[in-house]
This record gives sequence, C-alpha cells and structure tokens, in this order.
Amino acid sequence: MGFRLVTLNLNGIRSAANKGFVEWADQTAADCMGVQEVKAQAADVAGRFEQVAGMNGHFHYAQKKGYSGVGLYTRHTPSDVITGLGEREFDDEGRYVEVRFDKPGRKLSIISCYFPSGSSGEERQAAKYRFLDIIYPHLLALKAQREFILVGDVNIAHKEIDLKNWKGNLKNSGFLPEERAWMTRLLEEAGLVDVFRRLNDKAEQYTWWSNRGQAWAKNVGWRLDYHLATPAIAALARREHIYLEKRFSDHAPLVVDYDFAI
Repeated sequence: MGFRLVTLNLNGIRSAANKGFVEWADQTAADCMGVQEVKAQAADVAGRFEQVAGMNGHFHYAQKKGYSGVGLYTRHTPSDVITGLGEREFDDEGRYVEVRFDKPGRKLSIISCYFPSGSSGEERQAAKYRFLDIIYPHLLALKAQREFILVGDVNIAHKEIDLKNWKGNLKNSGFLPEERAWMTRLLEEAGLVDVFRRLNDKAEQYTWWSNRGQAWAKNVGWRLDYHLATPAIAALARREHIYLEKRFSDHAPLVVDYDFAI
C-alpha cells in the first residue's frame, strides 16, 4: 500500500479531456491528483469532471471565465477542504485548494496550487512577487502545524539544471534571480523539500515546453511543476516519473509514489 500523487497543469480541463486526459487518469491509479489551470467554472465541471478515475474533485475556481483555477481529486474522503489563501487578489484567481486527512496522531494536507506567471509583463511579474510574499509565511505556518505536500505549477525553474537554455533566460520570468532566491529560501530556510530532486538529480527533466518553435520536439523545456513537502513526508517518497508518452497540455504530469497510506 502506497500513495500515488500526481500533479498536472491541464491548460484547460476540457482541452485536456479532448486529448485523452481522463482515460490516462483511469490507467494511472493515483490516490490523489492536483490539477492547475482548469480554465473552467463550476457549471462546466458539473456532470462531467466532478469525478475522474474514481476520485472526487474539490475545486477553487477563478472568477474570470477561462482563466486559472485549481482542483484536487482524491480517492479518500477528506476531513476538511480549504479553498483560497484569504487574500482576495489571488483568491479571485482560483489558485489554492487544500484537502486535509486528519486522524488521531496525524495531520496531513495535500495542496494543489497554481503560482502566477509573470511572463506577460511587469504588472503580472509584480503580482507574482506579491503572491510569493503571501504564500511563504502561509507555508511556514502550515509546516509548524502539520505535514503537507504542495503540488503544482510554481512557474519557477530553480537551478540551471532545471531548464534547457538557462543562459538565455536569466532575464526572463520563471528564472529571474529573485524568483530563484525565493525558491532557495523555501528549501533551505523554511526547510521544505523538492521531492523530485531528492529522487532524481539528472539533467533534462522537464515538465513544460513552450508551444513556440520546436520546443517539444527538441526537448527545450523547463521544470516548473513540483512536489514540495515537509521533510518527514518527503522522506517517504520512493519513485518519481514524468509522463511523456502522450500530451494532454503544454505541461507533463509529474507522478510521485510515497510509502504511506491515507
């Protein structure tokens, strides 16, 4: 008995479903799956995507149609579901859903989170920095109370190994010195663990490819999708896998098997 946890930025749940996402999920046998960029409202999900692969979905939708939105599918009934960070700017964008599995002697959360992208310009980059300033103390406080795994599209490639063309991206959103320093601080000072990197130190391990040019064909990618966990739960991670056989999105699913059961 293990716990299989998947994260995938869908770039639109309806679009991903048209490309075989639901059938793939059926075969993957996940216990829990965090999805980001659902790009749908409750009415779009109703009757079609509330359940995927025998898992029940819990969502945080953006107010703006066709934008952002996150979900968490789980095979187990949570003791609590929390949507949003309590910060209206980002809660209106549907960026955070947390499911809790608490029982005597154990407090555990699984979080699906979609960090803002700053690639469209200075205004969104400023919003991204505001989000980083909000989520850092939030995760620190959470870590003091419970074990957790945050999965999602963090929109930051941490180190040179985490993207193909690092020299050409030093001034681009997603690989800016301030963003990378934030990630270093999260891992070294706050003490969270980049689970994938704990298991796999190889180069060319990417989860996102631009739709421009021949990025996918040439594997000119970035590692933007993460499992970020508290140390005790990270220590139970056994296997990682980036699923590349079929494409449902411009991101690839990141699968990690943990040695615990809900």
